[in-house]
Amino acid sequence: MAAPLKNLPDGSVAVYHHACEGTPIQEEPLVLLHGWGSDSHIWQEMLPLLTPHFHVLLVDLPGFGESPALNNDDPDDYMAALLAILPERCSLVGWSLGGMLATALASRYPDRIVHLLTIASNPVFVQTDGWSSAMTSAEFADFNESFRQQPALCLKRFQGLQCRGDDHERELIIQLRGVSGVPSHSQEAAWRRGLDLLQLLDNRAALASLSVPGLHIFGGADQLVPSATAAALQALNPAQQSVVLDGTAHIPLLSCPQRLAEEIIHFIQTDRYRLDKTHIAQSFSRAANSYDSVARLQRQVGQQLLEQLSPTMELLSIVDLGCGTGYFTTRLAERYSPASLKGIDLAQGMLDYAQQQHGDCAMWLCDDAESLSLPDQSVDLVFSNLAFQWCERLPQLAAELARVLKPGGAVAFTSLGEQTLYELRNAWATVDGYVHVNRFQSAQHWHEVFAQAGFCFEHFTVEPEVLQYRDLRHLTSELKGLGAHNVNQGRNPKMTGRDPIRRLMAAYERFRDSDGQLPATWEVIYGVARKDG
Repeated sequence: MAAPLKNLPDGSVAVYHHACEGTPIQEEPLVLLHGWGSDSHIWQEMLPLLTPHFHVLLVDLPGFGESPALNNDDPDDYMAALLAILPERCSLVGWSLGGMLATALASRYPDRIVHLLTIASNPVFVQTDGWSSAMTSAEFADFNESFRQQPALCLKRFQGLQCRGDDHERELIIQLRGVSGVPSHSQEAAWRRGLDLLQLLDNRAALASLSVPGLHIFGGADQLVPSATAAALQALNPAQQSVVLDGTAHIPLLSCPQRLAEEIIHFIQTDRYRLDKTHIAQSFSRAANSYDSVARLQRQVGQQLLEQLSPTMELLSIVDLGCGTGYFTTRLAERYSPASLKGIDLAQGMLDYAQQQHGDCAMWLCDDAESLSLPDQSVDLVFSNLAFQWCERLPQLAAELARVLKPGGAVAFTSLGEQTLYELRNAWATVDGYVHVNRFQSAQHWHEVFAQAGFCFEHFTVEPEVLQYRDLRHLTSELKGLGAHNVNQGRNPKMTGRDPIRRLMAAYERFRDSDGQLPATWEVIYGVARKDG
């Protein structure tokens, strides 16, 4: 165990810092909060699995381990004590009571919490009106009284309860007792207040409105937090993710640490590339006035896509999905008149510009491609030029297109593949660990997703397009003008300083070609597919 940090505001909470031993997945550290009746030693099996990938801070909750007790059990006091030792931004990982505290912190201070991960943690620990997936009031009252009367015996029974039903129950009890202890006489009052806190905390409203990306992990055999809590939590907030580990009771951090670490690592790695749709809409709205002046690739690619479509098709209803400024909406209107045409985009600013420039050639709608407000089987053709790459859930997108298209209807689209801007991505990778370049799906994945949704491709190709730039500023300026700059969750929330920019420019220079130009590769996917039927 590392030594506590010395630069705490008041020394009220013990924190142990473990630096990343490899290349960190993210700059922000993981902060690990233990549950009731334990301390930071409970993470001993997890620590060597996490430090190759993250900076890790272990915390002793107030009144546990080396942390002195608070004077009362008010949740606000716990929040204040923990907030004082949190880094400016971090990912919170909390087990049991620690997960409940982490959830409350993420709800109150979302700008400081990058991710929320809870383990065997219930939004409400004791049953109450509207929440039955929890310990009964009678059981909790009996446990509380048992701890007041005979702490050592109560804790021994509690250890057995935490392990009951686990595939490794017998070994787990021995292991748990090796990292657990009995509170000193001076700590008993603090531990009782910890039990009071378990009963006081109610995170249902916090979870229902939570904007911080979250993963909530449950044990399939947990006797304290029923696995049914996973579905109940998902009902509160479908954007939060949950997973149930079969054969595991209340302590997966000891029972199956490797499996638990893999879930944590996978979630954070994946979420770093999660697209922020609000930011996407704002970014493209801001770029509306400059977009057409820098959209050379978009024009070229869109024209090639349009030429894949027969001009003699008889179409009654067309949707230009991700219409942007309406450049191709007008061409579709001319090509397939008198078909009814809708221009749909996520960015209201783009639609305002399109309507101003092109008037009533189409109906302009602000909508999300993954959840369209269009009737079933109402569209003959969906045309989409370099827009689908901003969709996060490709199966949902393909299913939605299948829903709105008539039997035999077609979707014609271009998108970007995984090799897009690989030069810029590689250059940034030498500078820091943040996500600076949008990551896109492989062409194979696009093909598979549409085939699974009932589409048959009439045309599917992948073509790399290499644009030339005189310098890095020229490239980044064009990306900004297109509104196509970094919109990932894992981007750096701060302004990038001069030194990182200098290092980026130096790293990109190795790609300069014999003509003295800096290349930027765009892997363009072209697809024309017809809905079965």
